[in-house]
Amino acid sequence: MIGMLDDLLARLALENGVLVRITSTQGSVPREAGTWMAVWADALTGTIGGGQLEFQVTQEARDLLAGRAAPDGIRRYPLGPSLGQCCGGVVYIGLQRISAADAPALRSELTEHLRPVALFGGGHVGAALGRLLATLPFAVRWIDSRDGVFPPALPAQIDCEHSEPVHDAVAQLATGTRVLIMSFSHAEDFDIVVACLKRLRERDDLPFVGLIGSKTKWATFRHRLEARGFSQAEMARITCPIGIEGIGGKEPEVIAVAVAAQLLQNLEVA
Repeated sequence: MIGMLDDLLARLALENGVLVRITSTQGSVPREAGTWMAVWADALTGTIGGGQLEFQVTQEARDLLAGRAAPDGIRRYPLGPSLGQCCGGVVYIGLQRISAADAPALRSELTEHLRPVALFGGGHVGAALGRLLATLPFAVRWIDSRDGVFPPALPAQIDCEHSEPVHDAVAQLATGTRVLIMSFSHAEDFDIVVACLKRLRERDDLPFVGLIGSKTKWATFRHRLEARGFSQAEMARITCPIGIEGIGGKEPEVIAVAVAAQLLQNLEVA
């Protein structure tokens, strides 16, 4: 799997395109402000909701790319009978011609809105989860204490970090980071959990902390955390096991889907 940003950057190295961004909306619309896609001469990266809106915008973007349309700017699209869509809202869309020279700025701009996730552990589940999260609205900080565990090529939405001891990285996480703990050892997992609970006690700025493992593992951790002086209310901030219920299977990819779905649910309630 590669994310939209990876596809955009790879194509942009070979050809020019048009970046299409929803700048604002009114009423009922298929996608929210901030949604983007890239239009190429014979392909699309991403979607602004499909239907006649996307069809018309794609045609206008290709006219712009070919020099047959008005300059870059923002256009207004009422989603009514004239467009063949009955949503009833209004979408304002910006069109911007882009080339390889714009790649560094676009990489920065298009990741600003992504939600930060700290993924502790470079094992099989961590790798499957990282690949999946790179296709979703998350910016992943992938952390491990071991050298040589990360693959040589990574999606644009993932930054790797070596931290020894691994739990020291918790103090440096951005405010609002969602934390996933799945290191290669229970000892490391425990140290990361302790660091997260201390940070929650001091700053209360980690909206989700999930720990991979069984109910038995969590029961053992709870006894040890109680001995460290953590209250029941504090320990309740740790989600273990992680992943939404009702998804069976222990394959890394299956676990990754269940955990990613839980993170998306958390975005809605946080």
